[in-house]
Amino acid sequence: MRDFTTAATSMLAAPDGTDMCPPFLATLPVTGVGISTLGNPLGSSTVCASDALAERVDEIQIDLGEGPCWEALTTHRPVLEPDLAETSATRWPVALEALRRAGVGAVFSFPMRIGTIPVGAVDLSVGHDLVLTTAQLRGAVVLTEVAARRVLRGALLDAAEHGRADMATGRYSRREVHQATGMTAAQLGLDVDDALLVLQAHAYATERTVRDVAADVIAGRIDLARPYGSEN
Repeated sequence: MRDFTTAATSMLAAPDGTDMCPPFLATLPVTGVGISTLGNPLGSSTVCASDALAERVDEIQIDLGEGPCWEALTTHRPVLEPDLAETSATRWPVALEALRRAGVGAVFSFPMRIGTIPVGAVDLSVGHDLVLTTAQLRGAVVLTEVAARRVLRGALLDAAEHGRADMATGRYSRREVHQATGMTAAQLGLDVDDALLVLQAHAYATERTVRDVAADVIAGRIDLARPYGSEN
């Protein structure tokens, strides 16, 4: 556990804004790390991702609103899937199919919570089947606890600066999703929850991300009020 303790201490002492993925990669036999906030009160957004596949793992689950990270946060327990090709998991069937298509072989999701506050989750992934040892799982929990504190601190600082915690700008920002949801709600006469479902359904049907569909809605390239979101 010494390596994990050292990595956790370094992560905790690092300046605000420091990438939190490297300590996980340095101490665990995984190739992908994604850290995200989920649901209330911080909103759903990727905080950091180690590579394109890790970013896609996060995006799939945030877009669909289901997956191992949501289960981990809800159950307050890690969700360990060492072989997605053989898993019999039926709790998140759409996300499971999408993760398999993306080339994910194994995924391990750890919930981030501070007391009673749900923060988000850490997803560890690799392109082949993998079993983590008990010591590795304990180490991942230690690192996740530090990540949770840093994410919550960052969200509070962001809220103090921008007025809300889920509107950060940058590579992983989902601000356009919020904007497109509002536009779709107004166009279709829906509440925002149902409007988001429309965006998610269109993204899934066209095998695109919700962020890409949102950008097209805002730019007027597609109109979800028309049949099949016909392009303008």
